[in-house]
Amino acid sequence: MTASRSESVGDAPVTVDRAGLWDAEALSDVAAATFPLACPPDATAEDIDLFIAEVLSGERFGEYLNDPDYTVLKAVAADDIVGYAMLHAGEPADPEVAAAVDLAPVVEISKMYVLPGHHGSGISTALMRAALELAREQGAAGVWLGVNQRNERAQRFYGKHGFRRVGTKTFLVGKQLHHDYVLRLVF
Repeated sequence: MTASRSESVGDAPVTVDRAGLWDAEALSDVAAATFPLACPPDATAEDIDLFIAEVLSGERFGEYLNDPDYTVLKAVAADDIVGYAMLHAGEPADPEVAAAVDLAPVVEISKMYVLPGHHGSGISTALMRAALELAREQGAAGVWLGVNQRNERAQRFYGKHGFRRVGTKTFLVGKQLHHDYVLRLVF
């Protein structure tokens, strides 16, 4: 994604662009508001809070934004960050996931969230388009992601964009193990 991308979404324009260090706290706020919505109903508030503190804090976003293997895209509407996507370049660390994904080079879409008041507005689609464009520009053969097995809404969204289930993996939220599908899109 060589430049920012603007689209009209509903009545308001949305711009998707790379996030910078100055966005770390705002991204953390969006993450704290959106991550719990993707968790299954039996996820405890304590485990969700622990995950947010350990993985989605402003400090951690600063680390992601400084790491050349990560790219964070932000969706901005009316001067506010209303969603984000995080991409991670490189082979999956889990050997079972790597075998299921079976692409090189590959990019993981490790996070993609939009604030609840903007669901259904097209912002997720704008983020997905920008993420896929960026992965293609980086020379990836495809992308992969993990999605909770009980998050049917997200699974439908990814399916509409051409992702197909290729495996499963576990995902630790706090102290609780969750089960994800591994989805892949080949370019």
